[in-house]
Amino acid sequence: MSQLLETPPAPLPAACPAGPPRRSPAAARFARPALALLPLLLIGGWALTDRRAAAEGVARLASADPRWLFAAFLCTCLTWVAAACVRQGALPERLPPGPLVASQCAAGAANQVLPAGIGAHAVTLRFLQRQGVPLPRATASLALYALVRPVAKMLVLLAFLVAFPQVLRLGALLPGHRALLTAAGVAAVVFVAAVVTLVTVTALRRPVLGFLRTALTDARALHRRPSRVLALWGGAAAAPLLQGSAVAAVGFSLGLPLSWAQVVLALLVAGAAAGAVPAPGGIGPVDAALVVTMAAFGAPVGTATATVIGYRVLTVWLPMLPGALVLSALLHRRLL
Repeated sequence: MSQLLETPPAPLPAACPAGPPRRSPAAARFARPALALLPLLLIGGWALTDRRAAAEGVARLASADPRWLFAAFLCTCLTWVAAACVRQGALPERLPPGPLVASQCAAGAANQVLPAGIGAHAVTLRFLQRQGVPLPRATASLALYALVRPVAKMLVLLAFLVAFPQVLRLGALLPGHRALLTAAGVAAVVFVAAVVTLVTVTALRRPVLGFLRTALTDARALHRRPSRVLALWGGAAAAPLLQGSAVAAVGFSLGLPLSWAQVVLALLVAGAAAGAVPAPGGIGPVDAALVVTMAAFGAPVGTATATVIGYRVLTVWLPMLPGALVLSALLHRRLL
C-alpha cells in the first residue's frame, strides 16, 4: 500500500503538434469560383481603360467586307493551334490535344493583360503541371518555346527576303550601322552581366545549371523525334504566317493596296523592330511600327492605321471574352 502511494503519477501525454491550419469548408467552396471569375474581372477592367480604341475599331470594321473579316478571325483561331503544336513539340510527354488547344486560347487572353508573354507562360506552366509534367521539364519547355519562336520568325523573314527581292522595298526600313552597333553592345553587356552573376552568386549556380542541363537534354531528345521537330518548328513558322494573313485579310476588307507578301513582311519587320518593348500582347509599339512599315510599302497612312485598329479589335478584343471564359472553365475543371 505504501509502494502504491509512493509511486509518482504517470506523466500526461504530450500535446499533439498543431498541424497546418485547415481551410474552412465555406472558404474552399467559394475560393475556386472566385478564382474562376478573376480573369473576367481583369478583362473587364482592362477593357474600360482602352474603350475609345475599341469603339473606333468596331466602327471601322462595320463597313468592311465580312468575308475577309471571317477569314481573318479563322486565321486568329488557327494561331492557337499553331501555338499548341509548338508547346507539344517542346515536350517529350504527349499532351491531350483538346485541353492543350483550349489552354492556348486561355493563354492568349492572359497574354493581353500581362506584358512580355508572362500571362501565356504562366497559364501554360500551370497546365503542364496539372498534366503531371515535372516543374524542371515544364520550365525547360517554356524556355525552348521562347527560343524557337523568334528563331523561326527570323527564318521566315529571311525566306521572304529571298523569295521576294524585287517586290518588297526595305531600304527605308533597314537600321543604320549605329543602331546595329548599339543593339550588339546592349546584347553583349546583358550576356556578360548574366555570366558574371552566375559565377559570383553561388546560390543561383546550382538551380541555373540544373535547368540548363535539363533543357539541353530534352532539346537533344526532342530533335531526334521527327514528329516533335515538325510540331516544334512547323508550328513556330506557321504562327507569324497566320498572324500576317489575319492582318492582310483585315486590310483587304478595308481596301488596303498591298499584297499578301508585303503585309506579312511588314508584320515581321514591325515585330523585329518593336518586339523588345515589353507591352501587353505587343500592343502599342508593334502597332506603331506596323503602320510605319505598311506606309513605307506604299499604303495610305489612314488605311494602314484602320487596318491595324481593325486587326487588334478582331484578333484581341473579340477573342478576349471567349478566351476568358475558357480560362475560367479550365480553372473550374481543375485543369489549371
